[in-house]
Amino acid sequence: MIRTALVVGASGIVGSATAALLAEQGWAVHGLARRQIKQAGVRPLSVDLHDATGTAAALSELQPDAVFITTWARQDSEAENIRVNAAMVRNLLDGLPKPRGPRHVALVTGLKHYLGPFEAYGKGALPQTPFREEQGRLDVENFYYAQEDEIFAAAKRDGFTWSVHRPHTVIGQAVGNAMNMGTTLAVYATLCRETRRPFTFPGSAAQWYGLTDMTDARQLARHLLWATETDAAHDQAFNIVNGDVFRWQWMWERIAEWFGIAAAPFDGTVRPLEIQMAEDAELWRAIAAREGLAEPDLSRLASPWHTDADLGRPIEVVTDMSKSRRFGFTAYQPTDDAFFDLFARLRLDRLIP
Repeated sequence: MIRTALVVGASGIVGSATAALLAEQGWAVHGLARRQIKQAGVRPLSVDLHDATGTAAALSELQPDAVFITTWARQDSEAENIRVNAAMVRNLLDGLPKPRGPRHVALVTGLKHYLGPFEAYGKGALPQTPFREEQGRLDVENFYYAQEDEIFAAAKRDGFTWSVHRPHTVIGQAVGNAMNMGTTLAVYATLCRETRRPFTFPGSAAQWYGLTDMTDARQLARHLLWATETDAAHDQAFNIVNGDVFRWQWMWERIAEWFGIAAAPFDGTVRPLEIQMAEDAELWRAIAAREGLAEPDLSRLASPWHTDADLGRPIEVVTDMSKSRRFGFTAYQPTDDAFFDLFARLRLDRLIP
């Protein structure tokens, strides 16, 4: 029997990777996004989750065995993030017909569960690293918590199982994504090579010298599918990272080498990409025209503000995966290979020269 999946946010980094894996595994995949998507093996479903009535109408005939929520909408304040993103999850789950059989709903959030929302990111009293799932919530408003609460309430009402997945910074491909470090660094390296500007690490000494980890979108997709298919993983929250740790002083050299440039020495000064790349839009448009690139709009490829938030943190961030390992998830992904695979795909798809 063919299983049916609904991937919410199918045009994003995580959603597109998840949809691809499910299609490979023989699922019938419906990809929900605000704009029409084109992805092999995915049936597009154009829905605006801000519209409760329209969402219910679009989903009225769908009975998915699994729902993967991989999207959010950035707002100007955390109060608005909570209001809007909680409503999107609520509209989705209220709009789906009550399940006639077993259903699993997986929600992707992230390490802001432990670090706090953008307005208080990495500030105040934070849990000790490595972050572990039992550390629970901070005493601060957070839209991730609001999304979880919508899941918990709907699960109690409708009788489905759930899982929450907390990746660290995700490496993967999607144009127009609000949180996209991998493509941002690829664009930055390309600009540095073009202009002969120094390839300067933009972040803090804590990130340069300290240990960290990341999450390949393909690793996260494997984790989402594993939790869906593993009874013991139901009604649980998990961290999910690649399984290795590194220091940016090592990774920065690796990325520079891939692009054929030299990594600038780090002197401890924070030099945000949002400042370094502030005047680069027209330059990128010129490069795109010369090289025949698919996306001339720099703002649709790079998200300097988000990369600055991650690389500028004043604390070491490492994520514990023991809970998933104990439950049987053993997949592993070297992070440097994740970057290199992404860069190669960006080049193949004519997103970078």
